[in-house]
Amino acid sequence: MRQKLNLGWLGAMAMGVAMMAGAQDKPADFATQVPLSVSGNGPWYRLELPLAVQLNARQADLSDVRVFNAAGDVQAYALARETAQTAQDRVLTEVKWFPLYNRMDATEHAPSVRVQSSANGTLVQVQPSSQLEAGEEELRGWLLDASAIKAPLQRLILDWTSERDGFQRFSIEASDDLQHWQPWGEGQVARLTFADEQVEQHEVSLPGQPARYLRLLWDTPHSAPTLTSAQLESASTRSLPLPLVWSQVLAGSSVKPGEYTWQLPMGLNVERIQVELSQPNSLAPVTLSGRRDSSLPWQPLSNGLLYRLTQNGQDVVQNELQLPRQVVQQLKLTVDERGGGLGAQAPGLKFAVRATQLVFLARGPGPYTLALGNSAVKAANLPLATLIPDYSAAKLATLGKASVDGAATIAPVASSVQATSGTDWKKFGLWAVLLLSVVFLAAMAFSLLRKPPANP
Repeated sequence: MRQKLNLGWLGAMAMGVAMMAGAQDKPADFATQVPLSVSGNGPWYRLELPLAVQLNARQADLSDVRVFNAAGDVQAYALARETAQTAQDRVLTEVKWFPLYNRMDATEHAPSVRVQSSANGTLVQVQPSSQLEAGEEELRGWLLDASAIKAPLQRLILDWTSERDGFQRFSIEASDDLQHWQPWGEGQVARLTFADEQVEQHEVSLPGQPARYLRLLWDTPHSAPTLTSAQLESASTRSLPLPLVWSQVLAGSSVKPGEYTWQLPMGLNVERIQVELSQPNSLAPVTLSGRRDSSLPWQPLSNGLLYRLTQNGQDVVQNELQLPRQVVQQLKLTVDERGGGLGAQAPGLKFAVRATQLVFLARGPGPYTLALGNSAVKAANLPLATLIPDYSAAKLATLGKASVDGAATIAPVASSVQATSGTDWKKFGLWAVLLLSVVFLAAMAFSLLRKPPANP
């Protein structure tokens, strides 16, 4: 009897597996199909999903992404979506700063200095390499001692005093030995008086690399202000985040002065936005809000000062806002009109999301196809450590590469995708047959259990 029961349950399981295999995802179940080309060593291939492709998904978490081979068989895959906050410990450190003086008529960009440091590299004294007479010296910048910080530097925060308000623009250079300097771009801070209020910008983004010393050399104005505070934010990161990818310009609308709204193609984890400032000499304190859909109240996300000002024949632009990690599909920008506003028409807006990588295990004949666009299917992605048994961040970089095969392929195709409000009768029927089979087998088992054992 036990043998019969075991055989019955095994048969039911085999029937269930067969039925579920019959209901397996097929390419025609998805609204968009994108051919892929592969290069390098398989059988694993890594694809960075273009944002234009991602926006064809019907589910914000990309649960409806699949990869198929030429025979229409679904491929095992994983999604890698590390964010800027992943595995990071952020620390804000107050650092020492030393003035960099030079002759007022000097032509070289960086002052020549003599530096005295301790055995562990901490700066003790910084002096001009030649004696400067009183009245001929000019403060050109500052040298920051970051030798005690071992983690990558993410942000610089300054405070200063100066005779007049305005913008402070300076170059940023990094070094580990005070001899060889690597450019880290430009920084910009500001202190402005606006509508009887003071608006200040103290923070400068850094490239997220380690360095023992930073050199700040002023461009505008030519003479540096007096620093009163210098802080560096560092972050220990076990795995570097994927880069941000930017959208095309998104058109918005305005229903009342000083308020602009934009509708995103889908719910997205937006990390940064960029507002187009088409008119020179624009200055706008703003508040950014967001929500998932129009039935929900607006939630404040960020605020800041946007501007495009002309100084010394050059445009000084600050048009970006950083957002917290929150899925939104609608954005609203509220502008303080006392600065002149941003015009009656809504400005164009770009949004940035963290790049997503898809890794799949190639099985069966190529070519391979990426499919997405089905609001009914469930997530099928595996953890990277399951897809690649000996997975490591180093091995991920050595995998073969896959890419979208031509820009013209990113387009919806005619398919038999079920409407969201429709009923998937095929799956209901398969589940009904499976459940009836299980009930039938359970009834057989119950009947056998009640049957008295045969007399020997």
